[in-house]
Formats: sequence, structure tokens, C-alpha cells
Amino acid sequence: MKQSHFFAHLSRLKLINRWPLMRNVRTENVSEHSLQVAMVAHALAAIKNRKFGGTLNAERIALLAMYHDASEVLTGDLPTPVKYFNSQIAQEYKAIEKIARRQLIEMVPEELQDIFTSLIDEQAHSEEEQLIVKQADALCAYLKCLEELSAGNNEFLLARGRLEKTLASRRSEEMDYFMAVFVPSFQLSLDEISQDSPL
Repeated sequence: MKQSHFFAHLSRLKLINRWPLMRNVRTENVSEHSLQVAMVAHALAAIKNRKFGGTLNAERIALLAMYHDASEVLTGDLPTPVKYFNSQIAQEYKAIEKIARRQLIEMVPEELQDIFTSLIDEQAHSEEEQLIVKQADALCAYLKCLEELSAGNNEFLLARGRLEKTLASRRSEEMDYFMAVFVPSFQLSLDEISQDSPL
């Protein structure tokens, strides 16, 4: 039986730091970011289904979000100002990401490739699935900004403003609900979020 390096590669997502050009109070890696995006994407899909008549598979969306940055284990995390410096760089980087996703899928044993292709290859995702994952990705980046700013790190002021515009462009009823119900707590201290706890 042939060995696969797929999960050995994915385990290295924890070694790739996000926000590499920014001073961070606490460093965030791609692995933990992916978990948070999966949780938020699942919540957005569940909110859409329960409150706004959606018919999404929330569990599938959680998996898509879990793998949404998997290609960065081969490409690294290119800082946003570089990635979107101009349309040519953005287009070339998207092509590189596509190649990296294909390389990852090819590491999986052939009898399992269709399963992982459906999770990693964006062409296998519906537009609605992609939108929810992109919303969750932007929300998690925004939450990181709020956490850094709450810790007194003004390095994230401009990033917060940029992400507020991104969130406004991806606005939906489920996102508005999430923003109203869950986001305010991210600006509170541990004591403040724990005071209503029964423990």
C-alpha cells in the first residue's frame, strides 16, 4: 500500500502564521483560523436554514471551511496588501492556489480522491456554499481585528476598516444575525463574558 503525505502536509498548517506583516498581541496560525472559520461557517448555514428559509448542508459547509486554506501549506499565507496589490498579482496568485489545491488532492490515495476533491476543489462547491465560507472567513478576520484592538494593538485599525467594507459587500440576513448576537462579546473581557455563567 502506497504511503500518502497528505495529512503530514496538512499538519504543518499550524506552522504558517497569519497576518505576517502585522505586529500581533497573539500570533494566529492557519490551522486555528481554519477551525474558527469552520465553526462560524457552520453557524451561518444553520442560522440561514433555521431563521431565513435556507436549505444548506451545514455540516458540509463546516468541512469546506475547514479545508478552505489548505493550499497555503504549499503556498504560504501571502499578506493581503501583496495579494491584492493589483489585479495581475491577484489573478496569478489564484492560479498558484489552484495548482496547490490540485497537488494536495493528488497526494490522497486514488480511491479517496473524489471525497477530498469535493472538499478542496472550489469548482466542486456551489456558489451559495462558497459565499457562506467567504463570509465566515471575513468574519473571522474581523474578529481577530477586534481582539487585537481590545488588547490595545492599534496596528489592526486599518484592517478592521477594510474588513468592515468586505463584510458590507457580502452582507446577508444570517451575517447580520451573527453580527448582532455573537460579535459584541469579542470586545469584552473574560470576566465580562463569564459573569452570566452558571459555574
